[in-house]
Amino acid sequence: MASAPAEHPRSWRMPAETEPQARVWMAFPTVGSYLADGPEAACRARTAWARVAHTIAEFEPVTMVVDPAETEAARSHLDEGKVEIVEAPLDDAWMRDIGPTFVVDESGQLGAVDWVFNGWGEQSWARWGKDVRIGAFVAARAGAKPEASPMVNEGGGIHVDGLGTVLVTETVQLDPWRNPGWTKADVEAELARTIGAEHVIWLPRGLYRDSLRLGTRGHVDMTVTIPSPGVLLVHVQEEPMHPDHAISREILDAVRDTRDATGLPWEIIEVPAPRIVRDSFDWVDYSYINHLVVNGGVIGCAFDDPNDLQAKEILETAYPGREVVMVPAKDVFAGGGGIHCITQQEPTTGERG
Repeated sequence: MASAPAEHPRSWRMPAETEPQARVWMAFPTVGSYLADGPEAACRARTAWARVAHTIAEFEPVTMVVDPAETEAARSHLDEGKVEIVEAPLDDAWMRDIGPTFVVDESGQLGAVDWVFNGWGEQSWARWGKDVRIGAFVAARAGAKPEASPMVNEGGGIHVDGLGTVLVTETVQLDPWRNPGWTKADVEAELARTIGAEHVIWLPRGLYRDSLRLGTRGHVDMTVTIPSPGVLLVHVQEEPMHPDHAISREILDAVRDTRDATGLPWEIIEVPAPRIVRDSFDWVDYSYINHLVVNGGVIGCAFDDPNDLQAKEILETAYPGREVVMVPAKDVFAGGGGIHCITQQEPTTGERG
């Protein structure tokens, strides 16, 4: 008897964040995470996450993954009429990184890339025994076909235009604590297989604060994003004393030497960082780049800073026809990331429409 023909490999594509979305996924801060180091810190983190969830819910559905031990606390912070609560064991609350990256194929099937997660390169403070299962859990809840990847990667470490271009950083995908022995060619081949990347742009590094103890070693979603094909928004630190003054210009120079997937030079829009440059710990990495695009809107980061209004105006121009809502984000950034980092969009597909 003849054997069944091998299944033809799927051609996955990661949609641009501006494409229609079915929902946004989030994870609720746990007591045991470094985000919630004590009752006051826990309250601040949970209040910040809830504020973001409720703002997104004005535009589209939100599902919050909650550790079973935290369900009562989650219900005290969340309006269940607006935010769906589902239970699964959690270590931490950065859904962009612990959750899957959603993709679609040519038939409209929803897929979910389940990257290997190892605590942002085996960071000494991180725990990930529960978080490694969240990608598969979210994929199953979404009804997505799982696509397992052997590459250690996080959703905050990639940005796409939906047309084959992906932005990455050498300090993340080539991190020896993430993917020892991998070459750029290895990474590019895996990104092509999993998210349909045909044109990979390598940035040299991420921001200064992101390279410190609670950082990711250089996530791209703090520095550069693609609001529309052929356009880049780039974080620029204007204070000469700030370490990111030189770093942001290094990144600017790097992207100026690249082209989009069609071979054309980018239109580059500089986005000045907030004027706040320090907190009680060190130089801050406050960034307006770390925003979330939703159906009909953009959820931006606000810092009670004079540059908040300018950032809002830049986002309104970059995303015409979308309502830009600026949400207080200092308590999110206190944990090492922003609004984009705590969210993960699920695209609408032809099958689920």
